Amino acid sequence: MREYLLMMLGAALVNNVILARFLGLCSFMGVTTRIDTSLGMGFATTFVITVSSMIDWAVEAWLLEPLELGYLRTVTFIMVIAAAVQFTEMVIRKVSPTLFRTLGIYLPLITTNCAVLGVALLLVEGRMGFLASVLFAFASSVGYSLVMVIFAGLRERLALTQAPLLIEGPPLGFITASILALAFMGFSGIST
Repeated sequence: MREYLLMMLGAALVNNVILARFLGLCSFMGVTTRIDTSLGMGFATTFVITVSSMIDWAVEAWLLEPLELGYLRTVTFIMVIAAAVQFTEMVIRKVSPTLFRTLGIYLPLITTNCAVLGVALLLVEGRMGFLASVLFAFASSVGYSLVMVIFAGLRERLALTQAPLLIEGPPLGFITASILALAFMGFSGIST
């Protein structure tokens, strides 16, 4: 049990997909202008990463590996992710039309979010069992969501300040993201 907890903490905080692995930066910079939008995107991405990783694990273990079809891994994983995104998009459209309109183009772009595919490929590389894979995927996506919401809060606060003209806009966003990454590096001291 302790092993799973440490793995989840490591996936969410120490090896965060955005701040340590630099995956998912497009949505990280594009959607994080408001906390509510970031939270919605975080929930949608968490669902997609968790569900698609479970299916990807099964496809890898029961189809690709036994039949030695590893060369189809990326294409197969992208198809699974696209199906999960379509399902998520339909649910959000039905449950929260406002969130659906707010997320706009970013919702279907979860399909091409490199964080989603990156987590699935990390699971294959780590050769984890099913439970470990699900927990790792969930923790990685929670870490993704956590960083999205924290960054959105920081950007909302920064929008109220008077920044020097030279670093206003995206440069200030990247500087803030860098400082946030440094702050998350402090979690690497957690002992096992």
